[in-house]
Amino acid sequence: MTLRLLPILGLCLILTAEAHAQANDAAYCAELTAMYRKFLGQTSARATMPDVTASSAIESCEKGNPSAGIPVLEKKLTDARFTLPKRS
Repeated sequence: MTLRLLPILGLCLILTAEAHAQANDAAYCAELTAMYRKFLGQTSARATMPDVTASSAIESCEKGNPSAGIPVLEKKLTDARFTLPKRS
C-alpha cells in the first residue's frame, strides 16, 4: 500500500515546489517592475516616447506571466547599468 502512495507523494512535492517557484518569480517580477518604474520609467525621454517593450513586460508581470516579463526587464535594467535584485 505504501508503494502506491509514493508516486502521489512525489507528485504533491513537485506541485508544491512548482507553486513556490511561480510565487518567487511573481515577487521577483514585481521587484523588477518597481525598479524599472522608479529609475527608468519617469525620465523625460520616456515620457514622450514610452518604451512599448518594457510596458508589455510589466503588463505580463502584472497579469501573472512573469516568465515573459522577467527577461525583458532584466535586460532593460542591466543595459542601463543597474544591479539586479537577488532572486530567491
